[in-house]
Amino acid sequence: MARLRQAIDEASRTLADAGVGSARADAEQLAAHVAGTSRGRLPLLGALGEEFFDRYTELVTARAKRIPLQHLTGTAVFGPVVLEVGPGVFVPRPETEALLEWALAQCLPQERPLIVDLCIGSGALAAALARQSPSARVIGVDISTDALRYAGRNTSSVELRRGDVRDPLLFDDLDGRVDLIVANPPYLPDGVELEPEVAEHDPPHALFGGPDGTSIIAAIVVLAGRWLTRGGLLAIEHDDAASDTVAQMLQRANLFERVTARPDFGGTLRFVTARRRVAP
Repeated sequence: MARLRQAIDEASRTLADAGVGSARADAEQLAAHVAGTSRGRLPLLGALGEEFFDRYTELVTARAKRIPLQHLTGTAVFGPVVLEVGPGVFVPRPETEALLEWALAQCLPQERPLIVDLCIGSGALAAALARQSPSARVIGVDISTDALRYAGRNTSSVELRRGDVRDPLLFDDLDGRVDLIVANPPYLPDGVELEPEVAEHDPPHALFGGPDGTSIIAAIVVLAGRWLTRGGLLAIEHDDAASDTVAQMLQRANLFERVTARPDFGGTLRFVTARRRVAP
């Protein structure tokens, strides 16, 4: 155990020197991954062989090169689900869990509600909603075949469709039928500076949303106006500086009510919700 503690201490220093903000947590998570256990159970481990320490050093070296932790472990935890992730797909962030919590708290029709996750990525929102709402029909949409492949691995109960949300005529079979739309779209302004884990490993098409980051969001507002049933609900994640812009988009569409800016768990305004007007 003393040798493991020393190895984790050294790894923490190595990662901190490389600029990793969560150095200690990542060092412990990598050790748990190699040992096949959880971080909380690391103190309970017995003697570990040279194979463990060789593999651990290899992964710490890779993390110091700013390869995402989730790419090294192959998984990301999001709410109630553990997702397979890797090169070619956006790694879900904890900031989106507030949107998930809001969505799960909504009262949807009891019999087979229809939920659509736009820009599904690895399937984080769709997989969690499908697990917590087993009676729902859940559809996930993405333009990326890589993203849809990961989403397919992460949930077998979500109907996957390849499509571009910028197409205003997309999937007319959904017109007026959807009870809830959730979206974590590309919303970073073009050219914004990013940490190496993001800039070098997350796919650009999942990150950038035009000059001010809202071009994909504007397209989603159009689709939501078509697809949502009267009283249907919408939640769109956005950049931390775009809350007012997104809320104004929904208000100008003249199709939505109860437009509300909502914070993530850190207190930053992170997503906007709205309801499709019930009255004509």
